[in-house]
Amino acid sequence: MKKWILAWLMVSWVFPKKIVIKLATLAPEGTDLYGQLVDMQQQWKAASNGEVMLRIYPNGVVGDERDMIRKMRIGQIQAAGITTEGLSELAPDVYAFIMPMYFRSYEDVDRVRDVISRELEDQIEANGFKLLYWADIGWAYWFTDQEIHTPDDLRELKIFTWAGDFKSRELWKSAGFQSVSLASTDVLSGLQTGLIDAVATTPLFALSSQWFGVANHLLLMKWGLVTAALVVDLRTWNQIPEAIRPRLLDIAHTIGRRHQATGRFADQQAIDAMKQYGLTVVVPTPEEEQVWRHLVRSWYPALRGTFVSDTMYDLLMELDTVRVGDE
Repeated sequence: MKKWILAWLMVSWVFPKKIVIKLATLAPEGTDLYGQLVDMQQQWKAASNGEVMLRIYPNGVVGDERDMIRKMRIGQIQAAGITTEGLSELAPDVYAFIMPMYFRSYEDVDRVRDVISRELEDQIEANGFKLLYWADIGWAYWFTDQEIHTPDDLRELKIFTWAGDFKSRELWKSAGFQSVSLASTDVLSGLQTGLIDAVATTPLFALSSQWFGVANHLLLMKWGLVTAALVVDLRTWNQIPEAIRPRLLDIAHTIGRRHQATGRFADQQAIDAMKQYGLTVVVPTPEEEQVWRHLVRSWYPALRGTFVSDTMYDLLMELDTVRVGDE
C-alpha cells in the first residue's frame, strides 16, 4: 500500500493534474477576437508546461452572456469573453460604459476608465471572478431595416434589447419606444421574421453575424461604446499554481492590449465591406444629431440609482462637466 501511495505521489509530481478552463464567447470563429483567444490558449499552454489548458467555445454555442455567467457559477464553464451585458451581472456599475452618447472618442473612454476601472474590478472580484483584461470592441451604431434620421423614426421600429435586461426595456418603454427582448443568438432570426427591426451593435459584429443582411441601413452616429472583458471563475484561477499565475496574467494583458489596438479601429473596415453588399450608410445632419443628444441627455437623471449607483452616476457627471456645458 505504501509503495502504491509513493508511486502515485511520484506520478503526480512528474505529471501534475491539468487544469482545463472552458472559455465561452459570442465571437464567431474567424474573427479577430476569436484569433486572439486561440493565441492566448497556445501561450498559456506553453507558459504552464501544459498544466493550464483552454478550451474555447465560440459562436454563442454555450448560450447568451447571462447564460455564460450562470454556467460559470455552477461550474459548467470556467471563463468567458463577455461585453457589458454579461459583466453587469458581476458589477452593475459597468453600465457606466454604455451610457448612450456619453463618450465621443476613445480619449474620453480612457479618461473615464482610468478613474473607475479599479472599482469595477473590485466589484467583479467580490462576486467571485477574476478580470484578466478589458478590451473595447468598437462603437455601437443603429442598424435598421429602413432609413432613419431622428428618434421619431426609431419609435416606429421594434428595437432589440437583451433578454434579461429589464432596465433597458423599461427605459425604452418610458420614452415611447417599442422594444423586444431576445437572446443575442436569436437576433438574426428576429430580424428575418420581422420580430425586430433595429439593433444597436458594432459594425464588425453586424458583419460577422450577418445581421446587416436584413438591417441594411446604418445610422452613422456613435450611439454608445461596446466594451468587453475576459473573466475567469476565481475558484478556478486560485487552483492554478501561484508561481504560474503572473505569467498567465502577463500574457492575458498583452492579448488584451493587442485586441484593444485592433478592435477599436475595425469599424470603418467592416462598414466598407458591408457597403459592397448593399449596406446604406445614413449620415445625420448636425441638427439631427443634436436632437438625439438632447433626448438622451433628458434620460440621464433616470439612470441614477437604476442603471448605475448614485455614487457612480455622480462621478460620471463630474467627469462629464466640460462636455455638458457644450450641449
